[in-house]
Amino acid sequence: MRRVMNWIVGLMLLVVLAALLGGYYLTEVALRPRVERAEEPYMARFAEEYPALAGWFEEVRAKGCLREVTLTADDGTPLHAYLMTAPEPTDRTALLIHGYTDHPLGMLQYAWIYHHELGCNVLLPALRYHGKSGGRAIQMGWLDRLDIKQWIQELPTLLGGEQRVVVHGLSMGAATTMMLSGEADLVPSVKCFVEDCGYMGVWEQFQKELKEDYHLPSFPVLHAANLICRLRFGWNFLEASALDAVRRADRPMLFIHGGNDHYVPTWMVHPLYREKGGAKGGNVRWLAPDSGHADSFRDHPEEYTRQVTEFVQKNL
Repeated sequence: MRRVMNWIVGLMLLVVLAALLGGYYLTEVALRPRVERAEEPYMARFAEEYPALAGWFEEVRAKGCLREVTLTADDGTPLHAYLMTAPEPTDRTALLIHGYTDHPLGMLQYAWIYHHELGCNVLLPALRYHGKSGGRAIQMGWLDRLDIKQWIQELPTLLGGEQRVVVHGLSMGAATTMMLSGEADLVPSVKCFVEDCGYMGVWEQFQKELKEDYHLPSFPVLHAANLICRLRFGWNFLEASALDAVRRADRPMLFIHGGNDHYVPTWMVHPLYREKGGAKGGNVRWLAPDSGHADSFRDHPEEYTRQVTEFVQKNL
């Protein structure tokens, strides 16, 4: 009998150890991947994918409308952003948040909408562990929301006066945008939000990726990774919920999602929109026909621009 019990205890310890190792591996792969931080590849990609817009960006730089700005987060982490001042003086500013392992200059096509079409100032911050910002791991939007709040509070200093702000995020940046929207102490200068293909929450997204990429159930690896993330980085997957945040949000939001998105599945936009209150309060939902993940602007530039400009002009 004792031998059987010893065998069972040993097996349980082995399972726990395997779960912890798997959880550590998941946090390392997901939160500390290799990220291209140089500017040049993103500017080259923009010029290649959007040659019609490349001239606009060169003109912005030639006129001296683009400069780099920095901020120190509350915990001492250095943060970096690009500030693009409007063609004419304005108090309207768009804060654009890039996606997972991307770069703030990866948002230039969206900057074109706000700067060229709407005449706004544009701030392009690098989230932690991206671009020229510091940070020892990706935060998946949850702690990033606090950094974005700090950037918003810094805008009057950067631009010489109070601003009316729209926050627009893509993918992980969209999740950041939604998580930010639920903050109780968000300053009144933030007037509206645009989220493009954001996930419901970190737990749900990692659960989906574990199943599809590794053919593993969430228990016990995801539970172990959740604990390890809390111990290593100070937050956990369950609290990082965009769905919970939009329930508390009190300002209009435009929800955009590709109609054929499999990475952040298209179905996720529907509960997010529903929990935000549907069309109440000026919320809008647009599904880009047949578009995959983060491809809505590329596939439908005119309609995407129309959706954003109409929403922003109404609310900003």
